[in-house]
Amino acid sequence: MLTLGGCTTVPLKEAGTLTSYSNLSAPKGKFEKKRVYFSKDGLKDVKTVSIAPTSLAPPALQRVEKQKDRLLVTNAIDRAICITMSEKYRIVPFGTPADLTVRTVVTDIVPTEPSVAGAAKAISIGSSLALPVGIPRLPFGLGGLAVEAEAVDRTGKQTAAIVWSKGANSFTSEARVSQVGDAYDLAAAFGKDFSRMVVAGKEPGDFDLYLPSVYDIRTSLGGKPGSAICEDFGRAPGVVGMIGASIGAPPSWTDRGGKLAVAATGTAVSAEKTIPSIGSR
Repeated sequence: MLTLGGCTTVPLKEAGTLTSYSNLSAPKGKFEKKRVYFSKDGLKDVKTVSIAPTSLAPPALQRVEKQKDRLLVTNAIDRAICITMSEKYRIVPFGTPADLTVRTVVTDIVPTEPSVAGAAKAISIGSSLALPVGIPRLPFGLGGLAVEAEAVDRTGKQTAAIVWSKGANSFTSEARVSQVGDAYDLAAAFGKDFSRMVVAGKEPGDFDLYLPSVYDIRTSLGGKPGSAICEDFGRAPGVVGMIGASIGAPPSWTDRGGKLAVAATGTAVSAEKTIPSIGSR
């Protein structure tokens, strides 16, 4: 992991949990890296979706000390996937036959350095009182996240997949006094991005303009999701979460998490394989 130009670069990683990696595209992106696959034909008639609890690969598991923090990250992914997909699909309980089953594994977490994040937030708040412009976050101790996920049909055939990684940056990432401060925010972003690809049946372009729907706005503020099953992952922290992030509070202060403890979070998965960064290819 490197920090370049105020951004953390996190390499793509495989955990060996996808049905296939051969369908994936070549790596693309610089700070947000990804390899993707989707079948338009396989996604066009989908009506029901089942969401497997997100798990952590051993390297990611070992990076974070507290189980509560690990659960915040995995639950943020599951919540984002459920809320986004439930706008179009009917979500059914995990284990119930469905047109698509979504499986996600966090392959790596780059911990945020809490002391540096705290100092950065203190400087930012202090500067905002004296200056009319915002001060970028200190380019040290930034966190990151790497994830792989797929959607399979009733026969177990892969219809969509992604290997993804992204690091925090000094300009748009809020500094939070938590080991998973950055990973938590990136987890929600990943869940939304992957779900939108599945729902749209196409990969979003780098410069595509996405206008949030009324549903997006409502659920981001903690409103009712499209499926009652999404309540198992809890609602988005909404305005309280935004205020907490603005003062550098840990995610655990404002996010109540899911209703159920996800035992699968600690499940070991296959040995990882690190993919060389694009620059080294």
